[in-house]
Amino acid sequence: MKLFYRKYGEGYPLIILHGLYGCSDNWVSIGKELAKTFQVFIPDIRNHGKSPHSNEHNYEVMTNDLIEFMNFHSIEKAVLLGHSMGGKIIMNFSVRYPERIEKMIILDIAPKTYSFDDDIKSDEHRKVINALLNFDIAKFNNRKDIAIEFSKADINDNYKKFLLKNIYRDNGNHFLWKINIKAINENLQQIMNGLEQERNFSNSSNCLFIKAENSNYILENDYALIKKIFTNSQITTIKNASHWLHIEYPKLIIQKILDFTSNQI
Repeated sequence: MKLFYRKYGEGYPLIILHGLYGCSDNWVSIGKELAKTFQVFIPDIRNHGKSPHSNEHNYEVMTNDLIEFMNFHSIEKAVLLGHSMGGKIIMNFSVRYPERIEKMIILDIAPKTYSFDDDIKSDEHRKVINALLNFDIAKFNNRKDIAIEFSKADINDNYKKFLLKNIYRDNGNHFLWKINIKAINENLQQIMNGLEQERNFSNSSNCLFIKAENSNYILENDYALIKKIFTNSQITTIKNASHWLHIEYPKLIIQKILDFTSNQI
């Protein structure tokens, strides 16, 4: 699949993968700052942003998308940075293509499966999906009215900000969501899956996990699994941050990235 992407700067390649419901636009400011050091690529993941839609949305096909992207751009090896679902893509990519990774930076996601039965995050995602499925965006004539009405949705304000950046007009001048919400809905369990099936797998790439203190996506009892799979990993915490730590503390995230990569790039 040929992904839409943004590209900034020159130097060693760094690829940024956004999270679920996000898009490359969410990372432009950070990408431009990192472009002072790296050649930064920020693709839209399939079913998001300006990239093509597909009924398939799982880590096998998204890993294929990433290696196809790297090959198309003649990127032999890169620093890979991913938030949430984007981090899961990188972790899965490391199973199949460890030799294509210089360093990995994973923002606020663990290599575990997030269960629908007992995990609050799956309920959050169901709320977001239901809000999108039940919101008749095509009936609106302008973005202001969409924002006012969508502000009433019973979902986290950060999700609302992400989602409102995912609006476009079709050829008939009707508003639509850029996100393929039907595919996301039908594949949500696939998105929640982890690397537990790879219990005998280990990756020795230099890897930094950045945990948000006020998020429960990475818990202390996840550290053992992280260290078992990613044997050369370290874990750091951004204090007072939520799951959207890159939006709340962009300068700190940039500094963490530069500190982690400075000795080799």
